[in-house]
Amino acid sequence: MLLKSLSARLLILTVFFVMVGEVLIFVPSVARYRMTYFENRLAAGYIAILAFDASPTGQLGQTLIDKLLARVGAQGVALHRADGSALRLDRADPPRPDFTIDLTHPNVWLAIRGSFRTLSGEGNRILRVLGPAGADTADTAEVLLDEAPLRDELWDFGLRILELSLVLSLVTAALVYLSLQWLLVRPMRRVTASMVEFREDPEDAARVIAASRRRDEIGVAERELAVLQRTVRQALGQRARLAALGTAVTKINHDLRNILATARLVTDGLTASAAPEVRRVAPRLLDAIDRAIALCTRTLDFSRDDTPPLARTQFSLAPLIDEIGPDLGLSENELAIEDEIPSDLVVEADRDQLYRVFLNLARNAVEAGAHRLRFTAECEAGTIAIEVADDGPGLPPKARENLFRPFFGSARPGGSGLGLAIARELVRAHGGELSLASSTGAGTVFRLTLAAPAKHQVSRARASAS
Repeated sequence: MLLKSLSARLLILTVFFVMVGEVLIFVPSVARYRMTYFENRLAAGYIAILAFDASPTGQLGQTLIDKLLARVGAQGVALHRADGSALRLDRADPPRPDFTIDLTHPNVWLAIRGSFRTLSGEGNRILRVLGPAGADTADTAEVLLDEAPLRDELWDFGLRILELSLVLSLVTAALVYLSLQWLLVRPMRRVTASMVEFREDPEDAARVIAASRRRDEIGVAERELAVLQRTVRQALGQRARLAALGTAVTKINHDLRNILATARLVTDGLTASAAPEVRRVAPRLLDAIDRAIALCTRTLDFSRDDTPPLARTQFSLAPLIDEIGPDLGLSENELAIEDEIPSDLVVEADRDQLYRVFLNLARNAVEAGAHRLRFTAECEAGTIAIEVADDGPGLPPKARENLFRPFFGSARPGGSGLGLAIARELVRAHGGELSLASSTGAGTVFRLTLAAPAKHQVSRARASAS
């Protein structure tokens, strides 16, 4: 469980990266330590040669030579002068060198490779090391060294580096861990705890997070979360009020529709009255009652949570459009409908519900003042796009902003705005979309898209290929 926390993962990553950094430092450090080891031995050997050269007799006893070589830590020492002469200090039985290292022309990569060869080697090779005798001379110093002491010192140096790396990594990781706990982990836990607490009871105002004054990303997240939680609370409260209001309106509309139905029956009797004034007023009263009944019916239909089940069938679209004109109850002089939909265009949908969509669009156009409707359709890439265009005055800006919002998107005074909202819900129930394509002073165009039937897609593809 501990390794799943963000702070524990950051702690492990910090230790890992510090160790990686120390390893990258260790490689050149070991090579540099080896070079320094050789340089110190060359310098000590050069001093021993100078002591031998300064001898009055030009000779030293073997005992003194062994002491000098022991102080240098070498099996033999030599000085090669620029004039070709040489001075040597050797043990009584000098060993033969196994490997020569030339420091007169240093190479970093060779030094690194040689260091790891020494660390990984076994036994005791004799190393012949050559290097400059000094900065102000062209002479070359030479020492014969045992590799085993060098290997021991390199391992001691590596262990010290490892210990230092562990200490540095632990100290750095602890500081990073505490910093992240203070700067990141604790604030994030507070944010997530607020989210969980708010989820349990979003309507409780006390569960909204109190944003801090931090100016970094955590502070921004806290403030935005507080705004989001308040917005959700307001939306939930508004939805609860609207649900209660909707329930009340549904009940009122149900009773009101029954009352209006009774009123219409009584008004029908007024049309047979002998009084001319009563017969003149009765039709307008009937129209008003019919509009009120229609508004109640649409409101009740919209208040239902579930859309009616779809009875999908495949049918030609053009004959469906031809049925719209008679149901509007208008003559051809009052409304001209141009059906330009191809006769072979087939759709797969609920015929009654799709007819209801087109009837709502046509009725809205007529109520807006249109005298001509044009239906066109085309099938592209498996999608049927149907456009309904009218020659009305266009939609006002306020109506376009709230076009598909119930009770807000009506383009005429007294309208409920339910027609387009219900039409869009029916189209989306089919997996399609209803949108406003354009609206100008010359008319309005609505665009309806539906998925084309599979067989129709195949036949269209064959027709285009031929």
